[in-house]
Amino acid sequence: MSTNIQQVIAAEQNEALRTIGEKIVNKQRLTPEDGLLLFEQGGLPFVGALANFVRERLHGDTTYFNRNFHIEPTNVCVFACSFCSYSRLYAHREEGWELTTDQMLDIVKGYDGKPVTEVHIVGGVHPKLNLEFFADLLRKIKAHRPELHIKGFTPVELDYMFRKAKKTAAEGMKYLHEAGLDSLPGGGAEIFHPEVREKICADKVDANGWLEIHEAAHNLGMHSNATMLYGHIEEFRHRIDHMERLRQLQDKTGGFNTFIPLKFRNKQNDMSNVPESGVIEDMRMYAIARLYMDNFPHLKAYWPMLGRHNAQLTLSFGVNDIDGTIDDSTKIYSMAGSEEQNPAMSTAQLVTLIKQAKRKPVERDTLYKVIHDYSNVDIEQIDVNPQMN
Repeated sequence: MSTNIQQVIAAEQNEALRTIGEKIVNKQRLTPEDGLLLFEQGGLPFVGALANFVRERLHGDTTYFNRNFHIEPTNVCVFACSFCSYSRLYAHREEGWELTTDQMLDIVKGYDGKPVTEVHIVGGVHPKLNLEFFADLLRKIKAHRPELHIKGFTPVELDYMFRKAKKTAAEGMKYLHEAGLDSLPGGGAEIFHPEVREKICADKVDANGWLEIHEAAHNLGMHSNATMLYGHIEEFRHRIDHMERLRQLQDKTGGFNTFIPLKFRNKQNDMSNVPESGVIEDMRMYAIARLYMDNFPHLKAYWPMLGRHNAQLTLSFGVNDIDGTIDDSTKIYSMAGSEEQNPAMSTAQLVTLIKQAKRKPVERDTLYKVIHDYSNVDIEQIDVNPQMN
């Protein structure tokens, strides 16, 4: 799928964009001004070709996925974020759910004998589900299935737990890591710039707090992901500011695995009057992210949010990971009006989706160790072999 990138650059009429193209070819870092110019003037064919060039230079046709499942402990939350369709304020918790430790362990036990490699635990910020509650849950999951990688808790959840427990970010992360937490997801980042953050999620952890918690995790040898919620009231300069802060922390720690742009959805929330971005802007977002986030090894598209077809499209615009089988009915995005209202795909379906995009499907673990290359596996064999389901 390689394009003659020099021809693409030469055909570009804008001299400043041609200069950016040459920087990409020569592996030179883009400045914030370069990034802003790409957002303001870069057409989809141009940024897409460059992003695909970088993607193939880094990963060839390899497209990663993993076999994971989600646990959502509660949707009861003390915070009221304008964009959120998922949470129910603590004062209205009769509309929400709160899982007990035993109920969450039963979810884990439901996957006994199945070749899942990761459990992803995120939810609302419930005032009664404290640090010790979750540390106990982690210990019990590890006691039941030691090899299962636990990726859990956004800095929004962690900041609240740590403050209630009167622990610093470093102390709190060490405590949870020793209890069994292996890595952090990327959620809760939204948009770092205070001009936007104060309008959409003013009462939860700010950019510095989010970054401090991820830095504390990295300092313990843990890895994490990073996200950005795009396509709402932010401006292009806010996107660049967000990505620049992440890029600077990655220069310092090297602890981020992947960057995940998350598309804003406007159903059942306080921003329903804000129109959603279209597919062209979605693909431009992914492409420019691949060009700008030069020290992030991976770029992920979260297929339940985009929908299967658009997730396939991202594989030509810089993306080399489309998350996992999910294998449950995670509600965080379906309640916001995402394309996938029941987000679950079998391994065979994910492999098919990737192959249809002329890419190479490779199953990974959370830290991107290759588990299985499905390039030459018949889809029918995946369905009949229990180790491939």
